[in-house]
Amino acid sequence: MNKFNILRPIMLIAIALLTKSLVTNLCMVLGMKSEAAQNMGYIAMLIAGLVVFSRIRKNQKK
Repeated sequence: MNKFNILRPIMLIAIALLTKSLVTNLCMVLGMKSEAAQNMGYIAMLIAGLVVFSRIRKNQKK
């Protein structure tokens, strides 16, 4: 393992969880039902995780 940085996976997990929480709460405030808001939060978490992961990988290749 060449130059493993422990902060990258922690940052990825933190961003994904914070995004899920933010989107879920925002959807519930806007009147969406709890189950639907949780589903939207989960989708947003996956998208945020993929975006952060792709940016980390792009920076690692340089």
